[in-house]
Amino acid sequence: MPTPPGPRPPRLAELTRAQDRLTFLYLERCIVHRESNAITATDERGTVHIPAASLGALLLGPGVNVSHQAMMLLAESGSTAVWVGERGVRYYAHGRSLARSSRLLLAQAELVTNRSSLLRVAREMYAMRFPGEDTSSLTMQQLRGREGARVRRAYREQAERHGIEWERRRYDPEDFASGDPVNQALSAATTALYGLTHAVIVALGCSPGLGFVHTGHVRSFVFDIADLYKAEYAIPCAFETAAAGFMDIGAETRRAMRDLFRDGHLLERCSKDVRHLLAPDSEDEAVPQPDVVELWDGGTRTVAGGTDWGDPGW
Repeated sequence: MPTPPGPRPPRLAELTRAQDRLTFLYLERCIVHRESNAITATDERGTVHIPAASLGALLLGPGVNVSHQAMMLLAESGSTAVWVGERGVRYYAHGRSLARSSRLLLAQAELVTNRSSLLRVAREMYAMRFPGEDTSSLTMQQLRGREGARVRRAYREQAERHGIEWERRRYDPEDFASGDPVNQALSAATTALYGLTHAVIVALGCSPGLGFVHTGHVRSFVFDIADLYKAEYAIPCAFETAAAGFMDIGAETRRAMRDLFRDGHLLERCSKDVRHLLAPDSEDEAVPQPDVVELWDGGTRTVAGGTDWGDPGW
């Protein structure tokens, strides 16, 4: 069989684990293409090369023209392409995941469709936000109340620390610039956090829509996971950036969040937390697995796919 034209796809062994990848890269108003096994971004200032095999998420903003070859490379490398709005504030769509197995997805679906396990995972999520406290007997209403108080306290403490007058969270999703600097920074920081958690979730092969605390939205599980880190990353970063008085508050907040993600190893932490919640006893699903397709046998077993089961030899 003749060799297909163009660069060969990267082998599984050459791909970086999801938890060890770069967090995200935001691009706007440029041409995104491919050169060998690197993504290129070109504008009037020149061309930069991006290692696709070690990139977690590529956020594609307004004015980006992306080539078919670039999307092929992102898919082959397991890098998540996320189409976003101006300054990365709005989410539109995402690409394929790094996962080759549906094991974590099946575990997630089983947990979320059973009321007992749904409540257990939701309580565990809240327990991760309240270390050292027993949440096992609290109702969801009690947990929501404690979480709301925790977030309000985080806003108040950061406002006092940075000398910012704070009333409440106020923003217009249709008009980013209408908010005051700290609310703009909070929107940008939260969106960056959503982008990272979304990238981890789809890279591990999980469903962004099957949430345990949030429900009914296509990104319910993204919101669940992002809330584990919002008070630790997004809120302090937003207030600190707003207090510095930058002109382009969205861009500065994004860069600050990117540095916090890298320094805090949040990709690795998020990957471990997702697996801990869904399959605490499983092996490391972040390691790329070969493609496996099996057939359900009608009971509790599976049989190999890609086999002619009508062959008399079987």
